[in-house]
This record gives sequence, C-alpha cells and structure tokens, in this order.
Amino acid sequence: MKPLALLRPPTISSAPLRFTFSKSHLRNHPLNLSCSALQSESIKNETSSKPEYKPGLLDEFFLNVFRSKMVQEVGWDSEKPGYDGLIEVANRLTTKGKTNSDTIEASVRILTALFPPLLLDLYRILVSPIAGGKVAAIMVARVTALTCQWLMGTCTVNSFELPDGSSCQSGVFVEKCKYLEESKCIGICINTCKLPTQSFFKDRMGIPLLMEPNFNDYSCQFKFGVLPPLPEEDGILKEPCLEICPNATRRREISGKMSATQCPKA
Repeated sequence: MKPLALLRPPTISSAPLRFTFSKSHLRNHPLNLSCSALQSESIKNETSSKPEYKPGLLDEFFLNVFRSKMVQEVGWDSEKPGYDGLIEVANRLTTKGKTNSDTIEASVRILTALFPPLLLDLYRILVSPIAGGKVAAIMVARVTALTCQWLMGTCTVNSFELPDGSSCQSGVFVEKCKYLEESKCIGICINTCKLPTQSFFKDRMGIPLLMEPNFNDYSCQFKFGVLPPLPEEDGILKEPCLEICPNATRRREISGKMSATQCPKA
C-alpha cells in the first residue's frame, strides 16, 4: 500500500444501487417499504432547520489572535470590529502584494506565526511519518473541525475514498464557508486560504492537503493526507470570480465590459 502522503486526489465513481426483497421480508417488515424519494423532503427539512454555528468566547479569542497576526503582516487594521473587520484586512492583504504569489507567501507567514516554531518542527519530524502520514492527517482533521468553525462556520469530520478502495476519516467538510460568503471573492478564497493553507500543512507540518471549495453552494471539502494537483491541472484555479465579487464589479465598471467577471486576484 502506498503511503497516504503520496496519494493523488481520488476519482470517485458511482454505481447503481440494487435492492432485493424476499416475500418473507415484505411480510415481516412492511414499514420498511418507504421510497427514498419521499424521504428526501424530510431530510432536506432537517438539514435546513439545523441551527447556524454561534461563536463562543474561545472563538472570539481565536479570531482576535488570527486578526492580530494578519494586521502585523499587512501593516494596517480596519476600524470595523469582529469578523467584518477581519474581511477588510483580508481584502487589504490581497492588494498589498504585487502578485498572487506575494499574497500566498504572506498568508503562509500568517499561518506560521500562529504556532510556536518548535511545535511545528516536532510535529513534522515525530508525528507526520507515523503510518505513512495517516495518523497525523486524522489528528489534524479533528483539530481543524474543533478550532476553525469561528472562521469557516459549521464543519464536521468525514471520510473520503482513496485510490486503493479504502477510506480514511481525515476529511473535514465545511457546510457553508463563512470566509467565502463574507468576502464574496474567489481570489481571496484561493490566495489567502486554499493555496497558502495547502502549502502550510505540507511544508510546515509534513501533511499533504487538498482543499476543494464549491463556489456554487460555498461548501468546502478538506482532504488531509492527499496531495493537491499541479496548479495547471487544478480546475478550481481557473474558475471566474463570483458575480457579486466587489473586485470583479469594479473591473467591469472600469473596463466597460460585462464579460469581465474575473477579479484581478483570481
């Protein structure tokens, strides 16, 4: 079996489901003959009625620490309090660098500044090699789900299928990313979150990470232990920005072209 750290993103295929029922089963279990299509509406209602994540005192602490590191890197702070101010600082971060690479490198420095340097080195040397990286990936997935909901919103640990047919519970599913929803910008998502976060975990902690944001419903799938594709092969990096992106809107106004949907930082 290949080490988990060397796995490429799996290709997930679907197969038709088959159900078989015997006459005795129908007699003994008449209540089990409900149609999944009829159940979908109740499942949808349960999902829509789930309460939104409400930050607590510890979440406010995490937000303030993260914002302070971002302010140190940018050299500027917003007058707005809380999460709104954080988004304004993130916008300033994307405009400070001359290129997207500058923004990505600055974001990696911010993430690195959140941890004691020795802790990152010890984790990469002592923990990441265990079981081909599987143990470290599972651990980080759980810590991410517990400590990062203040930034991303409700998220849960989940499993995903590997190329060899096995599954690993080192995924984190973000139901609706608050960071993307509030920034309204794919460029901010890619250059201050997706790419720097993937780089940080691989280079600083020795854990490959693939992040798959969905720009239609704002969900995001983290796959710890999976190498991301090369930039030229990552279709997410080629997505046009959101129609509501303020940067794309300004670009359309300046150029006078309604087709100019790509924001300068995407």
